This record gives sequence, C-alpha cells and structure tokens, in this order.
Amino acid sequence: MWYFYLLGVLALIVAVVLVIVVILQEGNSQGVGVVSGGADTFFSKNKARSIDAFLARWTKFVAVGFFILVVAINVVAFATNGSGNDTNTNLPQTSISTPDSASVDEG
Repeated sequence: MWYFYLLGVLALIVAVVLVIVVILQEGNSQGVGVVSGGADTFFSKNKARSIDAFLARWTKFVAVGFFILVVAINVVAFATNGSGNDTNTNLPQTSISTPDSASVDEG
C-alpha cells in the first residue's frame, strides 16, 4: 500500500510548512519598537504589513490543506480496512483448544 507512505510523507511536509509559516509571523505587540528604540519608517511599516498579511494568508491555506489531507488519510484508511476497526485482517487466526470434560481426570 504505497499510497499510505505517500500520504504520510505529504502530511509531514505540510505540517512542517505550517509550523514554519506560523513561526515566521510576528506577534501583535504594538509599541514595542518605541521601547526598544527601533525607528519605524513609512516603508518599513508597509513592508511588515504586507509580509504579515502574506504569511497570515498562507497560514490559512496551509492549515486548510493540512486538515483536508488528514481527513483524506482517514477516509483512505477506513476504506482500505473496510470495517473501521483497528484490527489487522492479515493476521492468522489462532484458536485456543481446551481439554474436553471427558479427558479431565477428577481425582
């Protein structure tokens, strides 16, 4: 079942991209530049806003894509297993034999 591996690798890549996009975003701490002495010009403010807007937009897209991918993985797993249980149907069936009541010595 090669597609399980493909979907798993794809989910891992999308998860890493989602983490990176979230980490690259700046916090909403207004007024910190004044305290730290950072001078904000008109161009730096607009540049920061456009980068933040870009990252916020991509965070939404990647998050929705990750959600759809996880749902698809579960649908494929459910359809492949058939019953929805977590049992593996490829395992051999074993039975435990018990002694008959006639062969047991009651002494």
